[in-house]
Amino acid sequence: MTADGTTPDPVPQVRAAALLRRPRLWLIPTVLTGLLALLLSLLYMGGIVNPQRDLHDLPIALVNGDTGKPPAGQEQNLGTQAAAAITSDTSSDTTDWRQLTLAQAQDELNSGKVYGALVIPADFTDSVTALTRANATARPTMTVLTNPAKGSLGSSLASRITTTAAQQTSRSIGRQLTAAAPGANSTTRLLLADPVNVVTQVGHPLGDNSGLGLSAFYYTLLLVLAGFMGGNVISNGVDTALGYADNEIGPWHTRLPTVPIDRTQTLLLKMAMTAGISVLSVSLVLLACVGVLGMDATHIPLLWIYSYCATLAVGLGVQAINAAFGGIGQLVSMFVFIVLGLPSSGATVPLQAVPGFYRFLSHFEPMRQLSDGVRAILYFDARGDAGLTRAWTMIAIGAAAGLLFGFAMTSYYDRRGHKRLTPQPA
Repeated sequence: MTADGTTPDPVPQVRAAALLRRPRLWLIPTVLTGLLALLLSLLYMGGIVNPQRDLHDLPIALVNGDTGKPPAGQEQNLGTQAAAAITSDTSSDTTDWRQLTLAQAQDELNSGKVYGALVIPADFTDSVTALTRANATARPTMTVLTNPAKGSLGSSLASRITTTAAQQTSRSIGRQLTAAAPGANSTTRLLLADPVNVVTQVGHPLGDNSGLGLSAFYYTLLLVLAGFMGGNVISNGVDTALGYADNEIGPWHTRLPTVPIDRTQTLLLKMAMTAGISVLSVSLVLLACVGVLGMDATHIPLLWIYSYCATLAVGLGVQAINAAFGGIGQLVSMFVFIVLGLPSSGATVPLQAVPGFYRFLSHFEPMRQLSDGVRAILYFDARGDAGLTRAWTMIAIGAAAGLLFGFAMTSYYDRRGHKRLTPQPA
């Protein structure tokens, strides 16, 4: 009732149909939604739509172990000739052939430096020469070694390249053998035309519960999501508890008294809570993946410590971005940690098979750095040269950058007197 005892007229309620006719109400949501849909489509599909077209310099080991004597009238044995032909092929730049010994190739397979290997055995020349003798049946062999720890697509691309190279070598040698044996019968000529048997073996085997080389990527994604979602939940929860945001659940709405606190202290509070709560979230991720689902994993204490530091670095970055950008901070952090991170991580599609823009992003995008470390721990015996050393370095740089950026921005806002809102008492 009013002061004179009368009942005020009820405030007329606006109907949705009337608001829908307001163009300004449509403008911002329409533009932002359409822009997001376009960007997400271009960014995600752009990274995977044609890996073969974008493939450049995929590292593959080439092992020439042939110790046989050169055939009559030739200066080099057939293994050396085959290796030279493979590496000198300039018709395509898809492959970075690395001529290594067998021990070196195995070491690079075990550290994830190569996606596969092509091995020419020690008896290659002798086996080929034996085909020209009467009643020859044993075919010389070249071995393709795969590396599923580099991901199913990367290993598949390497396997196809090495198999094609071995088959081309076989046909080239076959033409020489056929020309040298014009009187051979039809069965022998068929054998000589394609003399080399190509055998595929796993060069760096994984366990059955490794997702065919994808468990490292999905585990990394879980760590990033734990940091991203946890950071946003903590940020919203703190703002609600301090009275800087409304709390609405279903039909119930509350607004707590506003606590007088500046932006810097608010950020410090959120980051401290992120550091504490991440202990729980990371432990549950590890428990679910390894303890419940049985994901293949070794170095469990190291994996937990690494997972915590990775998730914390993401969480600190989220808090810094939210503090700097305010209401659109969650959208900005989503692009930084998720949208741009997935296609440039190199975890599902090799970085050698994505457009240059994504290779550029991979130098600093968090998901690529974190996935290299997880892959090294899960698949490569926690070797530093398999990506773990670089991952630790980038985690430290990322966490430091988040702290410096976040507190620099909030200190600036506080000095300029940019308060979040005027405190309202209970």
